[in-house]
Amino acid sequence: MSGCTVHERFQARVALHPERPALIQGSRALDYAAVGKRVEALAAQLAADGVVRGERVAVLAENCLEYLLVQLAAAHLGAMVACLNYRLTAGELADCLEQVEPRLLLHTEKFAELAKSAGGSLRRASLPDYVATAGQDCTQVATGQPEDGLLIIFTSGTTGTPKAAVISQRAEVARMQVLQRDLGLDEDDAFIAWAPMFHMGGSEHSLSSLMYGASVVVIEGLDAAAIVEALVTRKVGWLLLVPATLEPVLEELRRRNQPVRGLKVVGCMADMVSRSMIEAICRATGAAFLNSFGSTETGLPPLSAGLLRAEQDTWDLGKRANSDCELILREATDGVGEMLVRGPTLFSGYWREGGIDRSCLINSAYPMGDLFRQRSDGLYEFAGRSKYLIKSGGENIYPAEIEGPLLADPRIEEAIVVRKPDERWGEVPVLFLATSDPSLAAAQVLAMLEPQLARYKLPREVRFVKAAELPRNTSGKVMREQLEKWATIGP
Repeated sequence: MSGCTVHERFQARVALHPERPALIQGSRALDYAAVGKRVEALAAQLAADGVVRGERVAVLAENCLEYLLVQLAAAHLGAMVACLNYRLTAGELADCLEQVEPRLLLHTEKFAELAKSAGGSLRRASLPDYVATAGQDCTQVATGQPEDGLLIIFTSGTTGTPKAAVISQRAEVARMQVLQRDLGLDEDDAFIAWAPMFHMGGSEHSLSSLMYGASVVVIEGLDAAAIVEALVTRKVGWLLLVPATLEPVLEELRRRNQPVRGLKVVGCMADMVSRSMIEAICRATGAAFLNSFGSTETGLPPLSAGLLRAEQDTWDLGKRANSDCELILREATDGVGEMLVRGPTLFSGYWREGGIDRSCLINSAYPMGDLFRQRSDGLYEFAGRSKYLIKSGGENIYPAEIEGPLLADPRIEEAIVVRKPDERWGEVPVLFLATSDPSLAAAQVLAMLEPQLARYKLPREVRFVKAAELPRNTSGKVMREQLEKWATIGP
């Protein structure tokens, strides 16, 4: 099918099968023709309000049909949607809004107060009301181009400040094609959009489904009963489940004890899931488990073309490269090097000071900060992270986010955050603290952090140590790898 923008791809599907269900949420259902009409009207309204090509509109909302309608309208205009993480504090959200300088902040009633606190003097409006009252005249609306940014997804940076990753329409189309080629998804494979739409797992995969003509079932958060209801009543292609969400869905599948209708792929991030859980969810759904490795900046690629099956004899977590991406191992030593990725799914860069900063790219390739080795059979094995990152329940947490606020307190001499394996969340942050005040308690430390950090970033444990006892290398830097062992088994 021709078309290099999200809008062109979507409009082609509207023309091809207008009566096919497009968006479903509870008792609400819109076919492709109805979605197409609403997108045209909404694009006209946004343009009238100054959200034209290159401008930004921010959305602070739970998963809903209106969220996707705004994204499709932005694709029509060549505008960008800044997808705000409602788990952040008002201060953290204010920093995000200051970065992208949106024309408009759309929010649902659930987050009205948070939008007011974070938005300041920024123009705000109710998302459902704005969509419902949008005008109809779309004759003067410009059309977006392939390299126009579409989604802005905020991803934690090494400094602790969220980075605004800009994903273009070109990249979105390419990412959709990867789903088709490497996972075998097509127009008959519905997608369940339960993951928050401020993540690629919610927004991006929904847009991909709409571009290849599938139905999107929108669910507000992890509702295991609603997810399983969709699985047993609709043909779903890929059930995206991050490690922490597998168990409740598996339990609901066992409780319902009804066959799943033709699911092809389930899960993601196999490295963070036990073999027994992978085998159990595969048997319960009849699907293969996705052995994935990607990022907001790269999409599902570079290493998410491999599948694990319950009946396989050997257990191999080697990663298979995706279609249409070039992989480079930089400065490889003993076969291990930092992964660089080049290809059409790459993001454009980070939004900074009114434009896209591409300085993070090296000869059009993105350095992921992750170390891999390539095996003789062509598969890749993960060897560690060159940038220290904690991945908890699908969320990225950098130590600096937690350490920075604490080190501003004169009572604290050193604060070091490390990851600890966790059966439910994959990893959780553990804080090691050296302090000059022996009366300082863990509860006080957490109370210092709570106003400044989202709850999922808070340390699960606070361990007090003496600065002299901390393990250090020859240059005096604390060795996080050693502290990881302490976090697990003690010094």
